[in-house]
Amino acid sequence: MAVKIRLQRHGKKAQPFYHIVIADARAARDGKFIEKIGTYNPMTSPATINLDIDRACQWLKNGAQPTDTARAILSYKGVLLKHHLQIGVDKKAITQEVADAKLNAWLTEKENKISAKKEESRNSKKAEAKKALAAEMEVNAKRIEEITKKREEIEAAKRAELEAAKAQTEETPAQAEAEVESSEQTSETEEPKAE
Repeated sequence: MAVKIRLQRHGKKAQPFYHIVIADARAARDGKFIEKIGTYNPMTSPATINLDIDRACQWLKNGAQPTDTARAILSYKGVLLKHHLQIGVDKKAITQEVADAKLNAWLTEKENKISAKKEESRNSKKAEAKKALAAEMEVNAKRIEEITKKREEIEAAKRAELEAAKAQTEETPAQAEAEVESSEQTSETEEPKAE
């Protein structure tokens, strides 16, 4: 029986979540499996991988063949390096201490790269947020400037209307007085004629 290390899909539609399993090559993708050795969540950034490295290395030693995606995951987590170093230990080319030291050095370097990538992603998000905030503040400043201009124009128009109304009211009493005087003069002139 051919044994494979492969992914078994779980999760919702458009939100995949995978189990890393040891399964018979003839079994269905989401069917029976021999052992679950980890999980893989591609929806996070960077992807979250939980893997039992010792069991994966043991299954590789026993002849399990990983699929392409599973091979990439195993390589990313250092399982293939550990398997390679363990072959050297079994052949007595290197000692177990040297193999462990090489693996630990590689794992710490990998962790540093991952943490640097996370930090870079976080910093880029902060920079984008700052740019967006600056752009929004600039747009708001323009809007405030436009609104103040419109208000000033409206206030100037109201002042002009008030001044025009005042001018009319000032002219109107003078005209009214002139009309009253003219009517008084006409009434005075008419009264003596009537006598």
